[in-house]
Amino acid sequence: MSESSIVERYRSRLENATKYGEIWEVVKDTVKFTLHKHRRGMMLFLDDLPIQLGAYHPLATNNIVLNRTLVQIVEAAIKSKRVVNALIYNLLLHEYLHALGQFRELKVRRMVYEIAKKCFGENHVTTLIAKKSPWVLLKGIPLETVNAPKRVMEIVKDFEKADRYIV
Repeated sequence: MSESSIVERYRSRLENATKYGEIWEVVKDTVKFTLHKHRRGMMLFLDDLPIQLGAYHPLATNNIVLNRTLVQIVEAAIKSKRVVNALIYNLLLHEYLHALGQFRELKVRRMVYEIAKKCFGENHVTTLIAKKSPWVLLKGIPLETVNAPKRVMEIVKDFEKADRYIV
C-alpha cells in the first residue's frame, strides 16, 4: 500500500468517525503502524476537568480520562466534526503513549506530532494540532465566561472492541 493511500485511509477513518470508539481504533492502528506497539483493554471515562488538562492516564491502570468540558467547548465554538475528531485523536493518542510506557511529556508530545505527520500528512488538521497544541483551538474563546457544572464521571460504553472475552 502506498504512503498516500495509507494517509488517505487514516484521514477518511478519522473524519468519518462518529463515536469515541471509532476514533480510538484509529489511534490504536496508527500507533501499531508507526511504533509496532499495542495494548488491549483500555477504558475511556469522560469527566469535567480543569480546562488546562485535556486528558490523563492514571498510572498502573487501563483508564484514560478525557476532559468532557474541553471537548464540548471546542464542539460549540468550532462546529467542525473534522476538527473535534482531530482534537480527540490527539488527546487519546497522547494518553495512549503514556499507557504504553512513555512517561516524559516532551517526548510524548514529539511522538504525537511524528505519528500524526506520518499517518495524516504535514498539513492535516490533526498534525497541526499536534504541532501547535490542542489549546490553539481555544484561542479567542472567552474561557472566563465558561461555567461548566461538575457532573458525574461517565464511562464510554463500547470504547474498546473486544476480540475475545477477558477472564
